[in-house]
Order: sequence, then C-alpha cells, then structure tokens
Amino acid sequence: MTRREFIKLIAGTAAAWPLATWAQQPALPVIGFINSDSPNGHARELAAFLKGLGETGYVDGRNVAVEYRWANGNVDRLPEMAADLVHRKVAVVAATSTPAALAAKAATTTIPIVFEIGGDPIQLGLVASLSRPADNVTGITQSNLEIVPKRLELLHELLPGARSLALLVNPAEPAIVEPMVKEALAAARALGLELHVLNASSEADFNGVFAKLRQLQAGGLVIGAGPFFTGVREQLGALALRHAVPTIFQNREFATAGGLVSYGSDITDAYRLTGIYAGRILKGDKPADLPVQQVSKVELIINLKAARALGVAVPLPLSGRADELIE
Repeated sequence: MTRREFIKLIAGTAAAWPLATWAQQPALPVIGFINSDSPNGHARELAAFLKGLGETGYVDGRNVAVEYRWANGNVDRLPEMAADLVHRKVAVVAATSTPAALAAKAATTTIPIVFEIGGDPIQLGLVASLSRPADNVTGITQSNLEIVPKRLELLHELLPGARSLALLVNPAEPAIVEPMVKEALAAARALGLELHVLNASSEADFNGVFAKLRQLQAGGLVIGAGPFFTGVREQLGALALRHAVPTIFQNREFATAGGLVSYGSDITDAYRLTGIYAGRILKGDKPADLPVQQVSKVELIINLKAARALGVAVPLPLSGRADELIE
C-alpha cells in the first residue's frame, strides 16, 4: 500500500466513524407534555417543570427530549393530541391541565401519565386512591377548586356592603365547573349573598361579561379555576382594572396586572413536582407507587394600588395575612 493510499484510507475511516457512532447512539427518552392552553404566559410554569426534571438528573435536549402539545384553548383537539403521543410511544405523558389529563387517561392504559390539575383526581376518575393510585396514572393536584368558596369569602370581606357578587366559569370545562359552582353557591348562601354565574369560553366573551356585571349591579367578581382563565390571567387583571370591578383570581400575575386580589396554590411548585415525578418514572418508578401529591402552599396577594383606584378599603387584619402587598 502506498503512502497516498494509506492516507486516503485513514481519511475515509475518520469521516465515516462519527456517522457510524451517531447511528449507534440510543434515542433519548421522550416526555410528551400536553396542555389545553397555549404556551403564552406559561414561562414560569415551564421553567419550574424543567427544574423538577433537573432535580432528578434530566435535562431537555441532553438526556431527555420533551415534545410539547398545546391545544390553545380548543379542548376538542386534546384526544387527537394524546393519541399522537401514544402513537409516538413516549416514555411518559405530563398532562398539565384537567382536560389534558382526562384525554391522556382515555388514550392509554400502559404509558405512565403524570397529571397536574386543580381538582379532585378521585372525583374526576383519574385515580382510585391518592395514596395508592394504581394503574398508570399519578400526579399533582392543587386546591384551587376547593378554595373558590374561600375566594368568595375574601371578596366579601373586602366588600362587606355588597349583597351581590358574580362567579365567572368556562362552560367548556364541565369537569371543573360543576363541582366548583355547587360549592360556590353553597358558600354564597351561607354568607347571605346572591351569586350570579357568568360564562366565558373565549377572550371574545370578556367584554360581554363585564357589561353583564354592570347590568346585574354585582359588587365584585370571582374568577373560577381552569386552564383557560390561567392562560389569560394578565388580560383579566387588566380588564378588571379598566372596568373598575373588584375581582379575585388564583395567580400572582393576575394581581400584578391590575386585579385586586389573588388567592390560590403556588402553581410553579405544582409544575416542579410534576417534573420530579416525570423524572422518577424515567428512572424506573411506577406511577402506582407514587402517591398523588397536593400542593399545600397557598398565597394571598393584594394589590393596594388597585384597591385605592377602586375605592376599596383593605381591612388591616386582611392585609396582615397577605403574603405580598403590591403598592
């Protein structure tokens, strides 16, 4: 073999080696992330989810791949999206809204599912037991449905003279709405309040909602739980301020955007725990052995600037209980 032939052989081998090595690399495990909302406004939650994954040793793009599916408020698309993730044989499905979790459970009985929801997973039929979920489903739940009556009480405390309040719900999410409305009506009766239930399933409905509030002469508005409202929380805060309606919702971003009060579970912690569970399943844990966790931290945030603009006097005991006061 001549020197020139030897050099060509080495060069050809070196050029082919990385391709052969790359072809032999195992594919990264895939997490299918599915949500009924849009990615807009979810930066903090997604960062928390990836942080939770990181706590178990997984980094997106390095040793795991996350495929995102967003329904952009169209829950009818969720079954098809869940079926697509099943068809792709993802290792874990992270379903981060109630409609997404229900669609994922209907799509597979074998692929592990980690949900993040705001309701009772037993009542919703996602699991049979919180301590021993069984089957292929476990996850994280917030207490946002259960504390809607508490939001009503807080608004009543801020508006003691109001005899009529309103509750805004999304009729496209019946699994969330039905138990929430039932509990809210019971709480209103106990407080001696008239409660009007208003509907909105798109941003186009909001102007009509605030017009209806004026017509009903409702003293304030409680925004119900649900992924749709979470996705437009900042818009709702700005609208509440623009229409001068004392309003309470569950997320801090709502209060910072002009809403009067936010009261709800720490959603970023819920997403972080979801990421941890997804990582643990990738490491070999079974969903049936991972008890459903409930986020225990609840935050009360009051926008004092909005209160002054609305002419609402915040009682000292209430401001003393707040986790944050926005000046």
